[in-house]
Amino acid sequence: MALVVFLILVSVAAWTGSRFKPGTWYAQLHKPSWTPPDWLFPVAWSALYLMIALAGWLLWRAGGGTTALLVWALQLILNAAWSWLFFGRRWMHVAFVDITLLWFAIVAFILTSWPASPAAAALFVPYLLWVGFAAALNWRIARMNKD
Repeated sequence: MALVVFLILVSVAAWTGSRFKPGTWYAQLHKPSWTPPDWLFPVAWSALYLMIALAGWLLWRAGGGTTALLVWALQLILNAAWSWLFFGRRWMHVAFVDITLLWFAIVAFILTSWPASPAAAALFVPYLLWVGFAAALNWRIARMNKD
């Protein structure tokens, strides 16, 4: 039952993010040559969201402690906020601050969850790498589209 709760929480974050789609505005922005194709984002995020839910559940099941679970919740909130900031409000620089905080929250989750559940921590490593890449992309797009 707890796994279902974690899946629902992550699904709500994913749904929130999906409400703010890239659309025409994003298509018209200048982007670096290393920008992935649009189809890759939902594929990557689907896998990552499943890993995020599993990590939270594994940590909870291992009795992982309040701090790590609060960090798990914090990263989910920051994750959900990014799409609203970047695509919804078009605040690329504020979105960059958000994704930077998200990156640090992911690191904090890995560090705080490792003692209780190394598997939960390991599930966040691909997420950390993807968010690091997404942060660099966010920064570069913001710099290329100053006006």
